[in-house]
Amino acid sequence: MADARKLLEDYVSSGKVIQLATLDATGAPVVCNLWFASAFGPDRIWFMSRPNREHCANLRADPRVAGAILAIELEGIEQDVRGVTFVGAGRELPTVGIDEQIAAYAGRWPEAADAIAPEALAAEATPHRLYEITVEKWVLFDELFYPDQPKQPVRVSG
Repeated sequence: MADARKLLEDYVSSGKVIQLATLDATGAPVVCNLWFASAFGPDRIWFMSRPNREHCANLRADPRVAGAILAIELEGIEQDVRGVTFVGAGRELPTVGIDEQIAAYAGRWPEAADAIAPEALAAEATPHRLYEITVEKWVLFDELFYPDQPKQPVRVSG
C-alpha cells in the first residue's frame, strides 16, 4: 500500500495550478485558478495576486477557502485520476518580513520574482501581493494506488 502522506506531498509539489474557492459577500463560492508554491510542516500554500481581484477581496472578508490540485496530465477519460483537495484559511501576507515565503514562490516561479521582490513589496511599488493558505484538512484522491477507496483523508502536518 502506498504512503498517502508521501503521495499527497508529491502531488502538491508537482502540481502547478490550484483551483481555489473563496466565499463572496452573499456566501456563494467563487472559484479561480492560481499558480502556487507550497511547503509542509506546517502545511501551507502561497499564491501571488492583485489585492483588487475578487478572490482577494473575498479573503479579506472571510478567510475560509477550499481548493483542488490535479496531479496528472490530462490525456483521456479512462485514465486514473490523482490529486488532492484541501480546506483552510487564507490571508494576504504583509509586505515586509516574508522572505521565506517570497523565496519559496519565486524559487518555484522565477519569472514572478520581480513582481514580489522584497524591496518592491516593502515600497508598495508593485501591484502584487503574496497570499498564504494555512491548510486545515487534506484529502488525497488517487484511483491508481487506492482503486477501491480513492478518497483518503491525510493528516495535516504542522
